[in-house]
Amino acid sequence: MANIKSAKKRIKVIATKTARNRALNSAVKTYMKKVVAAVNANDKTLAEANLKVAVKAIDKAAAKGLYHAKTAGRKKSTLARLVNKMA
Repeated sequence: MANIKSAKKRIKVIATKTARNRALNSAVKTYMKKVVAAVNANDKTLAEANLKVAVKAIDKAAAKGLYHAKTAGRKKSTLARLVNKMA
């Protein structure tokens, strides 16, 4: 355990940021799984609705610095390709 006051504060701040990052990452993964599940169930309207939610979550995570911009783009592109192939 740290003895210096500023080091103690950093530990608290890092714990807060870690919790936020875990929650965001978990949410993004959940939304992505919902899109894939809808595609596997062959439900295009549900897949498109879930895609919109997933893209918003991915963009939000990228804005917060959780994902690099190109990683976010790759995730969105992969999901969009899955939904567009359903036609």
